[in-house]
Amino acid sequence: MRALAALLACALLPAARPEVKEAPIRAHMAFLADDLLEGRGTGQRGGDLAVAYLEAQLRALGLRPVAGDGYRQRIDVLGARTLMDRSSVAFRAGGADLRPAAGADIVFASGDGAARAAFSAPVLFVGYGVEAPEERWDDYKGADCRGRLLVMLANDPPPTAGEPGRFDGAGLTRHGRWTTKFEQAARRGAAGVLLIHTTESATYDWSVVAAGFRGEKFRVASGQPGCPVQGWITEAFARRLLASAGQDLDALRAAAATRAFRPVALAATADATLETQVRTFPQYNVAARLPGTDLREEAVVYSAHWDHLGIQDGVIINGAVDNASAVGALLAIAQASVGHPARRTQIFLFTCGEEQGLLGAEGYVRAPLWPLERTVADLNLESLNWVGPARDIEFLGGERSTLLDLGRRAAARLGMRLRAPEPDVQGLFFRSDHDPFVRAGIPALSPGFSLAGQRDYVHDPEASRAKARTYLDRYHRPADRYDPAWDLRGMVQQAQFILDLGRLVADTPARPTWVRRP
Repeated sequence: MRALAALLACALLPAARPEVKEAPIRAHMAFLADDLLEGRGTGQRGGDLAVAYLEAQLRALGLRPVAGDGYRQRIDVLGARTLMDRSSVAFRAGGADLRPAAGADIVFASGDGAARAAFSAPVLFVGYGVEAPEERWDDYKGADCRGRLLVMLANDPPPTAGEPGRFDGAGLTRHGRWTTKFEQAARRGAAGVLLIHTTESATYDWSVVAAGFRGEKFRVASGQPGCPVQGWITEAFARRLLASAGQDLDALRAAAATRAFRPVALAATADATLETQVRTFPQYNVAARLPGTDLREEAVVYSAHWDHLGIQDGVIINGAVDNASAVGALLAIAQASVGHPARRTQIFLFTCGEEQGLLGAEGYVRAPLWPLERTVADLNLESLNWVGPARDIEFLGGERSTLLDLGRRAAARLGMRLRAPEPDVQGLFFRSDHDPFVRAGIPALSPGFSLAGQRDYVHDPEASRAKARTYLDRYHRPADRYDPAWDLRGMVQQAQFILDLGRLVADTPARPTWVRRP
């Protein structure tokens, strides 16, 4: 009888808490960031190796495919490589011929995937290129943009003393993202669009912009095409161009900061010729599920992108922190979850093409493996903590939904706290794979995501923060390599927090809801 009573008592105890281990995170990260994987580039051999590895790992864990009998989701991608020796963008303004130097003054590429584009187009300055009814803002004012080359400022219109919260104050909104500006220009039939770069407005220096335009540019093949030409110019070249057209950049910038701004037709013409090598090829998301119990028809998604920048100019850009750290952590989360089902189904999604514009996440949302109406949240893992344990965790954008309350509970369970909301100057909330889910109406965010790592570290906080800031010099560069000396306890914290949060979402009867949808 005592044995039966003991068994009954054990049956009434709560299920053991799934626990994330450091060893699998470290092992997966070290392998994925190894030179053997060649930087996991989109459309490159290293990316194919990463997909095969992820598929094998999920199969070995005994997790089920999300849909059908395979773990891969095909995303057809269009790749466009500008042949720079046959391509140019030049201007005629005020009797002067201006030929910006590719890479130094201008970067550009085809946005529509055409093999050839050639045009002569009038140039139109459109301020910030923003149309935002909720802000009572329209930079276009009905201007005919068809066949014109649009020049615009980066970022959002700035806040003012009278409207300190305009366009989220110091934070960057979706309207200020360069991707949104390119999309707006394409919808208006523009022949081209060039953003004026400053380090302050872009939140990164010109070298990052230039690196982003080397090699191929990619988009989902079934997506809406962009403009025939799209890219950036330096502030110095913009001043030369505008001055030759009889305009002053500072005066135009001041006018563009007001709602009364109207597009300015410049006394300038752009002459563009683009020769582009185009290909269409498959890439793959990799996904698996752990079925739920009584609410199994609904699902929580955990996501992380497997891709990085691959081989560029013969150099491997390994992407250890971005994003082998998160892929390793998500595999460890999946491993910890096996044998511990939650009420809702849990989906582990590894996306392709994030570095090329959230391609895998976009493709998933367009053709979801699990119905979106039965997907309650996406928790995305991105560039995790390689420095050491911390007392707090980033929860950027969490205040926009009821995920905030669940996040506080998950953090408290680990003896941590959520970082207070801060201005999202870099627009990080819109730059990772949770964003397509947000746009589809699903509460989502990337917990723990921070490039600068301004955390309350447990050990020597100031020195640890200084160490974390060194990553900004390695971001998207060959120096983002795995170091076996890294202290991964902070990464384990983040992975455990995301798993605990996901299980709270999965087990709580009420679905998360938006408080203020971005």
